[in-house]
Amino acid sequence: MTEPAPPVRQLRLVVEAEDYDAALAFYRDVLGLPQLEAYEGGDGAHVAILDAGRATLEIANPAQKRLIDDVEVGRQVARHVRVAFEVDDSRATTSRLVDEGGAELLAPPTETPWRSLNARLEAPAGLQLTIFQELGPAE
Repeated sequence: MTEPAPPVRQLRLVVEAEDYDAALAFYRDVLGLPQLEAYEGGDGAHVAILDAGRATLEIANPAQKRLIDDVEVGRQVARHVRVAFEVDDSRATTSRLVDEGGAELLAPPTETPWRSLNARLEAPAGLQLTIFQELGPAE
């Protein structure tokens, strides 16, 4: 018996960027999200759709949001929405995003109790990012 198809097929996070070119360069060229599509409209309208791999929607209550901020940053800094990207090497990716992309480092890669290596950044288009690497089980 086959599982029924899920009612939602894709999650797209749509972000308005005042400096579209800088944001596109950061997320596409520095972070490395492949561009799937791009469209132009009248009056200078532009949009690019970047592939961020598998998408999930993480719902957290205020206590969990505070816990994550405390673990990743050591203080409360997150806004209502934070975007997290899983990468193979959070130290190298964080360095690249800060050095080449101009992101502001809020907290360097830190091992969490749930065995991931998480960094926190302020990035273009007004997004706060968590860059994380899954470490696997403790030895």
